[in-house]
Amino acid sequence: MITLGIDIGGTGIKGAPVDLATGELTQERFRIETPRPATPEKIAEKIHEIAQHFNWTGSVGCGFPTPFYHGKCLSGGNLHPDWTNVHVEKLFEKATGLDVHVINDADAAGLAEMNFGVGVGKKGLVAVITLGTGIGSGLFFNGELIPNTELGHLVYKNKPFEKYAADSIRKKKSLSYKKWGNRLNKYFQRVELILSPDLIIVGGGASKYFDKYQRKIKINAPIIPAENKNEAGIIGAALASKLAKN
Repeated sequence: MITLGIDIGGTGIKGAPVDLATGELTQERFRIETPRPATPEKIAEKIHEIAQHFNWTGSVGCGFPTPFYHGKCLSGGNLHPDWTNVHVEKLFEKATGLDVHVINDADAAGLAEMNFGVGVGKKGLVAVITLGTGIGSGLFFNGELIPNTELGHLVYKNKPFEKYAADSIRKKKSLSYKKWGNRLNKYFQRVELILSPDLIIVGGGASKYFDKYQRKIKINAPIIPAENKNEAGIIGAALASKLAKN
């Protein structure tokens, strides 16, 4: 089974067809810049553009950077305030004329790792933490997704931790990996205090540089980088579309 997966991020929107038997992309991924302002109408246009790029007529899975409640955005996240209370699936289905399933983007990345990456066969409580424009989280217990966690919103100095330790903050403040690692250490210590996870998997684009800050992370739980890197969101979004039909 092949499904189009789309990963919507704060800086870019990426898509590709995915073979759900292997978790591999069947075509080269197509990326476009996230429009500014990132309003519902403008993002919907880009989803339609990606579907047209692949001449797609089947199902679509989208990873989206906000938590959901019965299909509606709880906030605008890192996109735009106008997303609050928007039913994203209905919006994208209207824009594309296709069957669309939407899932939180970090949940999507987690699904990819738990089914096709380092999380395969892992039991107990596993936290997949994505480091990018913000900090996302996918939580799994014995391989089953516990959806819509927002561990990047844990508070540090009266602000969400993602405003202190996301990869975008590292770039904005030109932090060395040592200094950024110290910030991440505070974050992961808080995650461990709250969850006592059996394993933490670090995903997102920053997982490529895991060895540069790994030694600064001082926690008891094992912490390892994801395997799927930047493709995890695409793979997991496509898989979520299949799981939604089962």
